[in-house]
Amino acid sequence: MERVLIIDDEAAICSSLEFALEDRFRTASATDAEEGLRLASEEAFDLCLLDLRIGENDGIRVLESLRRLPDPPVVIMMTAFGSIESSVRAMRLGAFGYLEKPLNMEALLAAADQALEHRRLHRRVERLSRELEERFGPAGIVGKSPAMRRVFDLVDKLKDVDTTVVVRGESGVGKELVARALHYGGRRRSEPFVAVNCGAIPEALLEGELFGYRRGAFTGALEAKQGKFEYAGGGTILLDEIGDLPLPLQVKLLQVLQQREITPLGRNEPVKVNARVVAATNVNLSEAVEAGRFRSDLYFRLKVVEIHVPPLRERREDIPLLLDHFTAKFSREMRKTIRGFSEDALRFLLAYSFPGNVRELANLVEHGVLMAESPEIGLGDLPGEIRGYSNPRVPTEEEAIRALAGKSLREVEGRLIRAALERFGGRRKAAAESLGISERGLRNKIEEYGLKGNG
Repeated sequence: MERVLIIDDEAAICSSLEFALEDRFRTASATDAEEGLRLASEEAFDLCLLDLRIGENDGIRVLESLRRLPDPPVVIMMTAFGSIESSVRAMRLGAFGYLEKPLNMEALLAAADQALEHRRLHRRVERLSRELEERFGPAGIVGKSPAMRRVFDLVDKLKDVDTTVVVRGESGVGKELVARALHYGGRRRSEPFVAVNCGAIPEALLEGELFGYRRGAFTGALEAKQGKFEYAGGGTILLDEIGDLPLPLQVKLLQVLQQREITPLGRNEPVKVNARVVAATNVNLSEAVEAGRFRSDLYFRLKVVEIHVPPLRERREDIPLLLDHFTAKFSREMRKTIRGFSEDALRFLLAYSFPGNVRELANLVEHGVLMAESPEIGLGDLPGEIRGYSNPRVPTEEEAIRALAGKSLREVEGRLIRAALERFGGRRKAAAESLGISERGLRNKIEEYGLKGNG
C-alpha cells in the first residue's frame, strides 16, 4: 500500500484527509513543518499533500527540504490563497501540481493517482537507467588488467563530454561495449544510443540510412525516412567500422561534424543535429589515410581521442574473470547449474590464443554450458574445431611437471619466468604477482637469466 504524508497546520483538514484516503493508502499527518519533515526523514513516503502556508512557515521551504531527501515523495501543494505565482514557483521547484481549498475529493483522488503514476514511471526509468549503466557502463565490462584499467579511466574521463572518440581494436574485443559505456555512463544516457555498421549496409543505401530522405527522393523512396543522426537526437551515434565508409560519404560526414547539421536526400533545408559521434574501427586509420582509402581531414576531425581496446591475448589475466562471467550468464539463461570448468578445459582455454577475442570466448562458453551434462564444463564440451588448437590433447599438470624432470632448477626457473612474461605481454608487475615475487626480485631474475620484459 502506497504511503501518503499530509502536512497542514489545520488539524481538522489533516483528520478529514486521512479519513478520505485511508482505504487506499497508508497515511500519516503533521500540523507543523518540523514534525512533517521529521516523519518524512524517518519513513519514505510516496506522496505528500503539502499546504502552501503552515502557520508561520512557508510551504515552499518545506518543499525544498522534501526534495533533498534521498528518496523524496512526489508533492502536491494545497493552497487557500489562490496564489498562482506561488503555485507556479512551487511547480518550478519540483511540485507535481497544486489544488485549491476547499478541496474537491474527486479532484484530489484523481491528482493523487496521476502524481503516484508519475512517481512510478520516474522510478522505473531510474531503475532501467541503472540497469543499462550496470550492463553497458564500465562496470559491465569485465577486466582488471592494466590495459583494461586504462580503458576504464578513459571512459570515465570522456563519458560526460561531447568530444568525438575513436574506439580502435580487433574484431570481437568489445568496441561497441565501450561505446555503450561512454553513452550509458554519461549524461546522454536518457537519449537514444544508435549503432550503424558502415561496412554492412550497401553504399547506395548508406547515405539515406545516416541522413534520411523525403518521399520520392529516389526510385523506391515510397515513404519518408528519418536518418540515424536525426533519430539519435541528443544521444550517441556509433559509426561502427568507420574505415569502410565510402569516400563520397566521408566528405558529407566531415561536413556534419563541422556544421552539426544534415541535409536529408530530396530536401534543401538542413536539419540541426546534436548527437555525439563515436567511431569504431578494426583497421589502422592512419595507414588507410596513407593508402588513400580514408580522408586525412576526416581522420583528424574524428580522432580527438582514441581508446584502444586490447586483444585478449594481451590481457590473459582477464580470461578467468571472463570465463566466470559468461559461465554465470549462460547458466542463468539456460537454467542450468554450472560451477565452472574442469582442470583440463581450463588449462586449454588459458593457453588458447582466442583469435576471435572476447566474442569467441563468449561463444565457447555458451557452447560449453549448452553441452555440459555435469556441473563442470569438460574439454569434450568445447567445440571440436578448437580442440585441435596447437595440440589436440592438453597435457595434464603432472605430465607437464614430469616433462621437466632432468632439467636443472635454474633452467626450470628461467623457463617459468619467460613463460610468465610472455603470458602477461612483458608486464613485469603482473608477471611478478603471478610468480609470487616482488617486482625487484623479478627484475633481478630477468637480469640474471638475460630475459626481456617491459616495465
